[in-house]
Amino acid sequence: MTTRWLTPEEQRAWRAYVAATHLLEDALDRQLQQDAGMPHLYYSILATLSETPERRLRMTELAEALKITRSRLTYAVTRLEKDGLVRRESCRWDKRGSVAALTDEGMAVLERAAPGHVETVRASLFDHLAAEQVQQLEAICGGIVRALQGDGTVRPAPDEVPWRRRSSPPCS
Repeated sequence: MTTRWLTPEEQRAWRAYVAATHLLEDALDRQLQQDAGMPHLYYSILATLSETPERRLRMTELAEALKITRSRLTYAVTRLEKDGLVRRESCRWDKRGSVAALTDEGMAVLERAAPGHVETVRASLFDHLAAEQVQQLEAICGGIVRALQGDGTVRPAPDEVPWRRRSSPPCS
């Protein structure tokens, strides 16, 4: 098989993408650590739960929404539980599953952190884009997401998307 090397234009675009995503994630983490004492992932968990009915979501669905492994989510939710921001509950409709629930304290922390987070997102990203570029960014990122998680034409194997991966084999 012959390697399809990146063209010079593709290489520049790739490196710009990698640099931008690393710098943006770093900026978001720094702001949230400074203002709310939590990393961006923890904020994303709280924000996602805040947007769901009854501020509850099954852990597997939360991992899928966040595009992370179940083990990484379990670790993060355990930390948020210790701080009283999230509560883990048994799943009423499936005894094997568990549900993450945003507590009132977690909602209050999210509401305090949100303005600074949104300002950092705006200053780091959207203030540098024209309206047309925002639409292009959405189309580009949406296309990448569909391709990587399966767009219906080619279904990925169960362990090819993060929320289905296990850090160790399942118990038998």
